[in-house]
Amino acid sequence: MAAEKNVTFESALAELEKIVRQLESGGADLDASIASYERGMALKKLCEDKLKEAQTRIEKITLGNDGAVKTEKFSVSE
Repeated sequence: MAAEKNVTFESALAELEKIVRQLESGGADLDASIASYERGMALKKLCEDKLKEAQTRIEKITLGNDGAVKTEKFSVSE
């Protein structure tokens, strides 16, 4: 999946949504469904990795007690 690193989050998510719709329709045979499921899992991981990467790049801007502007690392738990 090394070539997948050039895939955007949005295109990976769109493909994943398409796969989910196909699987939910139940129209594919078992082998095609398994292949689609495996591709979907790879896309899910790719999306998760891209979100984690974006999260590490985000900083939260805050105003300190002294009135100075400072930045802090973003935390999901906030």
